[in-house]
Amino acid sequence: MEEQTVVLIVGAGPAGLATAACLTQLSIPYVIVEREDCSASLWRNRAYDRLKLHLAKEFCELPHMSYPAGAPTYIPKDQFVKYIDNYIERFDIRPKYQTAIESCSYDEGRKCWFSMARDMKTSMVVRYTAKFLVVASGENSAEDIPVITGLHRFAGEAIHSSRYKSGASYSGKNVLVVGCGNSGMEIAYDLASHGANTSIVIRSPVHVVIKEIIRLGMTLVQHIPVNVVDGLLVRLSNFVFGDLSKHGIVRPKLGPLLLKAKTGQSAVIDVGTISLIKNGTIKVLGNISKIEGDTVEFEGRKESTFDAIVFATGYKSTANTWLKNGESMLNDDGLPKQEFPNHWKGANGLYCAGLAKRGLAGIAMDAKNIASDILSSYHS
Repeated sequence: MEEQTVVLIVGAGPAGLATAACLTQLSIPYVIVEREDCSASLWRNRAYDRLKLHLAKEFCELPHMSYPAGAPTYIPKDQFVKYIDNYIERFDIRPKYQTAIESCSYDEGRKCWFSMARDMKTSMVVRYTAKFLVVASGENSAEDIPVITGLHRFAGEAIHSSRYKSGASYSGKNVLVVGCGNSGMEIAYDLASHGANTSIVIRSPVHVVIKEIIRLGMTLVQHIPVNVVDGLLVRLSNFVFGDLSKHGIVRPKLGPLLLKAKTGQSAVIDVGTISLIKNGTIKVLGNISKIEGDTVEFEGRKESTFDAIVFATGYKSTANTWLKNGESMLNDDGLPKQEFPNHWKGANGLYCAGLAKRGLAGIAMDAKNIASDILSSYHS
């Protein structure tokens, strides 16, 4: 079976859907494929129950559609999924679900992208040819768990944060959270709130702020130099939290907004975790050296036993497993070679959306840029 289209979009998460909507607005034909059986599967199936968007809603809209009047400033997971469903309906986006791209390469002779996909319901192979290819399979495509000596023999339960839903089933258990980003810090809070004896591994410097501070910063930086805004955000955060270094939390040298711009690392927006760390309810531990049975050994030979470990250690892109000839745009990790904001375009009609570690605001920018660029090439 073979299908021809102008644009092939790989992935029906927010990035793929936003690109589809922008192409629809410009009347450019496309096909969108998704390996899962639903859109935005990360949000529907791999997010913990208490999750809300960490940024205010004005920084989290997809192109051409605002949140409903009366929506809260910080959108809960279920309301975001409803927003996605309404977005799909409004722009009549029809993803081909359970369709996995197995290989995709550029045909120099035909000047098009040639893709081999498999219908996972029937195992039938489908071939797509497209003048333009949009990689929207996500920077959160596959779980990323670090290699730790003895982990495979851990006597308890070891899961990635994508499989964590709630701390309700961990009450009274000793649980270790590995990773101190927003997910790790919030999961630690959730576990402790449900009565788990909670510890968290904080392996690297991290900015901790409250949501009002980061919202102020993202508003000010549109009018004031980023270094000035960062200086203000750090002073405000120090005023709110005091010196956290005595609790094992050290700030990075770069300010929170500049760090995000240069590395993609987000500031942690505190949901109450810091107060539990300060009063000893949540213990902060250093790097893991090895695991033996249910005993985890940390740097400095400190040991503790755990019933469960939750790895909030992030995700990785899988684009390079199926995309051939993508070296004009992506590095060996399947992420853009070029820095933001010049990351979204490769050679021969190749684009990427949502791979710049810029959240939903970055996705919206990518989708608009890609659709506009395709429009200019399409008509020429």
